[in-house]
Amino acid sequence: MAIAKAERLMNLALCLLGTRRPLSKRELRDSIEAYVEAFGPGNGSTGSDDSFNRMFERDKDDLRELGLVIETVESLDGEVGYLARRDSNRLPPITLDAEEAAALGLAAKVWQQARLAGAASGALQKLRAAGLPEEVDPYEAHGALEPRIPVHEAAFEPLMLACRDRRPVVFDYRKATAAHPEPRHVEPWALECWRGHWYLAGFDRDRGAERVFRLSRITGKVRSRGGKFTAPVPDVVTVRETVAGWAGETADRSALIRLRSDAGYPLRAKATRVRELGDGWDELEIPYGHGLDAWLVEFGPDVVVLEPAELRADVMDRLRAVAKG
Repeated sequence: MAIAKAERLMNLALCLLGTRRPLSKRELRDSIEAYVEAFGPGNGSTGSDDSFNRMFERDKDDLRELGLVIETVESLDGEVGYLARRDSNRLPPITLDAEEAAALGLAAKVWQQARLAGAASGALQKLRAAGLPEEVDPYEAHGALEPRIPVHEAAFEPLMLACRDRRPVVFDYRKATAAHPEPRHVEPWALECWRGHWYLAGFDRDRGAERVFRLSRITGKVRSRGGKFTAPVPDVVTVRETVAGWAGETADRSALIRLRSDAGYPLRAKATRVRELGDGWDELEIPYGHGLDAWLVEFGPDVVVLEPAELRADVMDRLRAVAKG
C-alpha cells in the first residue's frame, strides 16, 4: 500500500473512531487533509464531487476489509452520516496460558536486526498491555538457549514483504556455477532459514517452474513488479526439503572425492569416512544426491571427484561453464 493512501485511510479511521455523532461525507471531506488537497472543500462542483465520492467509497471499503466496523446512519433531515463506534471495534480480552505467553515472548526476541527487532518489541508491548503476562520467562519455560536468526542479506526485508503481499519481484541471481548474475522474475512464496542460510521459494516465470534461491547469491536490489501471481501458491512450501535434497541430505548413494587437508570443512562434516592420502590431500566418502555437483563446484580446486563417473562429468561441465563465463 502506498504511503499516501495508508495515511489517508489512517486519518479517515481516526475521524470515524473519534466522533460522537455520525459525520457526513462533506464533513469528512473538509476535515481530512488528503481529501482537501485532492478535491478542495465541498463546493458543489460536479466533477470534483464525483471523484471524491469514488475515492471515499473505495477508502470505506478498504477500512471495512481491514476489519473496521463502520456504521451508516441516516439523520432526521435525511443526510447520511458515518461513524465507527469504539465498543464495536474493540478487541475481546486476550487470554494466554503460560506456554502461549512464553512462545510469543520468544518469537518477539528471536530477531537480531534492528528494524525487525523494533517491530517485534512494539508488538510485544501491545500484547502485554492487552494481557500478556510479563513475569513469564520464555527461556525458562521452554528450557532452551536464547535463539538467534541472523539476517545479513539486504534482500531479506523486501522479499519478506513481497511474500506477505503476494507481489512479483525481479532480482539478479548468481548461481554457484555461473561467473555472472542473471535476472530472475519470481513470484515469491516463502522464506526459510536452513543451516545458517536464508532461502526463498517461489515460481520462476522465466523457467515456468518452482525454484529455490539462496539469498546470499542475490546481487543488487530486489525490485517489485505490478500484477498478480500467474501460478497457484501451494498449500505447503517445502523450502527446507528441497534444499536438503540438493545438498545430498536425502541421498541413498555415496561419492568418493579427494579434498585438500586444510579445506572443505562443510564436506568433512557430512563425510561418512575420511582417509589421509598424504601430500596435503584426504579421501572422503560423502552422501550423493541431486545437486551435489553444484555444491562441490563451490570448493573449486580444493576438490577432485573420483567416483561415480557421472558426478565427475557433471562437476567438470559446471567448471567449464564457469571458465567460459
